[in-house]
This record gives sequence, C-alpha cells and structure tokens, in this order.
Amino acid sequence: MADAHEIEQQERVRQGDVLTVELTDIAFHGASIGRHDGQVVFADYGIPGETAEILIEKVKRSMLLARVAEPVEPSADRVDPPCPYFGICGGCQWQHIAYARQLELKAHVVAEQLRRIGNFDDAPVSPMIGCDRPYGYRNNARFTTSPDGELGYISRPGSGRQFMRIDRCLIMDDTINAALAEMQGRARVKHQVVVRHGEHTGDLLIQQDLSELVPSLPSGREHYEEELLGTRFRVSASSFFQTNTIQAEALARLAIERMALTGNEVVVDAYAGVGTFAALVAPHCRQVIAIEESSSALDDARINLAPFGNVEYHPGKVEKILPDLEIEPDVILLDPSRTGMAQRAIDGVLKHRARRVVYVSCDPATLARDLRILVDGGYRLLDVTPVDMFPQTYHIECVATLELV
Repeated sequence: MADAHEIEQQERVRQGDVLTVELTDIAFHGASIGRHDGQVVFADYGIPGETAEILIEKVKRSMLLARVAEPVEPSADRVDPPCPYFGICGGCQWQHIAYARQLELKAHVVAEQLRRIGNFDDAPVSPMIGCDRPYGYRNNARFTTSPDGELGYISRPGSGRQFMRIDRCLIMDDTINAALAEMQGRARVKHQVVVRHGEHTGDLLIQQDLSELVPSLPSGREHYEEELLGTRFRVSASSFFQTNTIQAEALARLAIERMALTGNEVVVDAYAGVGTFAALVAPHCRQVIAIEESSSALDDARINLAPFGNVEYHPGKVEKILPDLEIEPDVILLDPSRTGMAQRAIDGVLKHRARRVVYVSCDPATLARDLRILVDGGYRLLDVTPVDMFPQTYHIECVATLELV
C-alpha cells in the first residue's frame, strides 16, 4: 500500500504527464538525469545539457521515470537515429547521440561509478577506446519468435513489452541480417532463435534447428569457430564469446599490454571461459593457470588450449579454486560476469599478492566495488581504460590495472 509521501507525489505528478526539465547528467543505465520540484528524474533518450519535454512513464517514491518526448533546447550532439525501431526496441539506447559524445559520456559514467561506489575521488580513467564500426558490429543475435514464424525483439518496458518484427537490425553484422531475411516469417519454432557469426572465419551458427523450415541455412550446429589475433577458437552454442570481434581484439591487446609480461611469469586466468585470454597470453609467459566453471566452456577450452603446453586448466568456481592454489602467480587476470567477484575470490587475489592484477569488467558498478576492496587490501589502481564494445548502447567494458604496493 502506498505511503503518504508516495500518494502526495502521485497527486503532484502522474503517469502520462508531460514536464519540461533541464537534463544535467547521465545515469549508469543510460538515462539522462534532471530534477522536477526537487524530485530526481531519469529520462530515456535525453542528452545532458539540453532542455526537453519529457513524458512521465512511472512515478516512484524516490524518482520519476520518463522518456524525452521533444527536445526544447536540443544538444548540439543530438542526431537523427538511423534505425526505424529506435525508441520502441530496447536494444539500443543512444542512437540519438553523436558517437564521439557517446564515448565521452561512457568515460564519465565510469569515473562517476568509481567515485560514488569505489570512493576514488580522482580515479585514473583513460580516454575511451572507440569502435571504428559503430554500426554493424554485433556477431551474436537472439531473436524472439512469433507463432507465425516471424522474428523480432520484445519492445522496451515503456512500450508495453510487445513482440515487434525486425527485418534488419543495424547493430548486427551483414551476415546475421542476411540470415534474418532468410528466416523471417519461416521460423515457426518456440521461444527464440540464436544466430552467431565468426567474422574472421565466416562460420555461422544458428540455434534452433531450422533445417526443415529454412533448408538454405546451416542451422542446428552445436558450435562455430572464430579467430582473435590470429588464434582460432571453438565456441559452443551455450558458451560465452565477445559479441564485437574487432573490439574484442582491441580489448585483448590492451589486457596483454597491461600485464607487462617478460616471458617468465606465471599468470592466473580467472573466469577463463573458452580459453580466450589463456590462449592469447600463453606465448608471452612461462605458465597459465586457467579457471572456469561452465561445462560448455570447459569442453571448448580443452580443444582451444590443446596447442599450448604451458596452460593448466582447473574446472570449478574461482572462489573455490583460487584461494587454494599452491603456486604463487606473478599476474592475475580477472574477467568475471556482470555481477563481479565473490568475496572469497577477492580474498584469493589478496592472499596470493601477485605483483600485478588486470581486471576486465562489463559493469562499472561492480568493478568499482571490487577495485575498492583490492586497493584497501594492498593494491594501487594505476589505470582504468574503457573500451566501447557496444556502440549505441549504455553498456561499457573496462580494463583496470593494479599493482601491488
């Protein structure tokens, strides 16, 4: 039951109201921030520095959730979104922002998360590494199906969460869009169809099995192959692999550079997945100890790491294996999921006192949280470099580098 404050707020501002608000900042999840009568407003499709008419979509006790209906004083960085689905589809949030400004805003978000959550007042955030191809970069698509075989996405929450047919997704690569055109209207299967494409290999994986419905496409395969920096990887349908091949190579180069390897180090690759970093690091060090719990990734890694005699693979959770490793690593590479690291995993890092830690993160908030614990435990934060793996969206990848004090 709503309390008095919420009832009063709902009487003042209601869902569907249109307000004029000055937008002053950007939030972690991509909305612009403003205020109305002292109340915080989060407005999708805005840009800091502009004044806009906003449509209230939800009234909450501590905030108003809205979307920009019309910019009154538009930002100089506002551009026309090229996608006809933008604003209804929830996949992209920032097509209305010039790409150079997107990079600035993402670096700002990283610095703010480090300040607010990690208590780093002057965090060493480097300029963001942008993507040379801000459209047509995704090598992985997950399409929802309709009963009559159409493929599409589910619309954003403010649009009613309805199925919407998609005939071309501008952030997907050309091969995926070509496959989408072949399948459109013919994919009469339940739930979803996943399409993954190896940009450097041309390999195509389509799940589910559509061989009878769309015989022109090689569907139903269990895995596909891709190359990063000249090294080939097998990736199963259920295994994680980066969705932007070119930026994944930039990310890998940066992480390896930050490790500062001389060729004689023992490196722990925590959250090793299909063995991507382990394989790329192995030629540059004495030994790699890779840790991963996903069964499908383990199956892939056994194949991907077979050519490297200096890689030792440990199946299981990082928080269980890392603290009990008998060997003392010189460098620890961390690449956890969006939720960040379990406390026991961080304890394992602090126990081993590796001279250098490189932390790859897809969530600035959990990164900031974990970096604070590592710094309080005896490390110095040298640098955080954002890498734009996901142009036109608010998502941010970072590479953080720490050294033992």
